[in-house]
Amino acid sequence: MNNALYAEEEKKVRETVTNFLLSSVNIPSLNHDDDLFESGIVNSLFAVQLMTFLEKIFVIEIGTDDLDMENFKSVNATTAFVMRKKGWQSAGAAP
Repeated sequence: MNNALYAEEEKKVRETVTNFLLSSVNIPSLNHDDDLFESGIVNSLFAVQLMTFLEKIFVIEIGTDDLDMENFKSVNATTAFVMRKKGWQSAGAAP
């Protein structure tokens, strides 16, 4: 996948994740690197809702091996996780 296409897909994923979080949690704004768990924005119950949303919207399967807080701790981490699960890599990334 070329870098422009990768960047476009990454932007769409990031916007989708951000919009879901902002519409689900009563916060006025969200930085893409905010630690969702440490800040109290997300709890473990909501994390399950987030994973269900990601599976449905991006047609991916989140297995027990994926249940690592690092994959979901921020918008950027969640975006990178979805991109990996979809098999999307930038042209500069190793396969």
